[in-house]
Amino acid sequence: MGLSEVSNILWRERELLELLLFKLDEEQLVLTSGRMRWLARATKEVEMVLGEIRRTELARAIEVDAAAAALGLEPNPSLTRLADASPEPWAGLLREHRAAFLSMTVEINQLAELNRDLLTGGQKAAREALLSMSEDEGTYSPSGSTVSTVPRARLWDEAM
Repeated sequence: MGLSEVSNILWRERELLELLLFKLDEEQLVLTSGRMRWLARATKEVEMVLGEIRRTELARAIEVDAAAAALGLEPNPSLTRLADASPEPWAGLLREHRAAFLSMTVEINQLAELNRDLLTGGQKAAREALLSMSEDEGTYSPSGSTVSTVPRARLWDEAM
């Protein structure tokens, strides 16, 4: 066990983070294509990968604590601290894992934020479209009270 098991779990986490990136990319493709039929499935797949990452993180925490104890470290050390206390080649490998995690985390955060923006924009557009179909569009006066608008002629796209 020890550092070998920690490294194996870290590799598994890296694979899961790569899969998460892929699933977020998939979700983005669904969002940008306008094919909302698959959005729920794409989002569920992202959530499934996140659940697997959480389970793997728990296994990693257990193994890291065991390795830390063997190296004379306090429980729950950072990867940097674990690498500093480890002999080569483990020290270098742990540093590589850390660098990969930092890089993937930046990518995941950027992609997740972009997807969130796309979802928010889509929600806003759908809300505006629904409001434009109602008799009262719910506009506001300068004082903040609601103002009814006069119904007007509308063109309907049958594909909608």
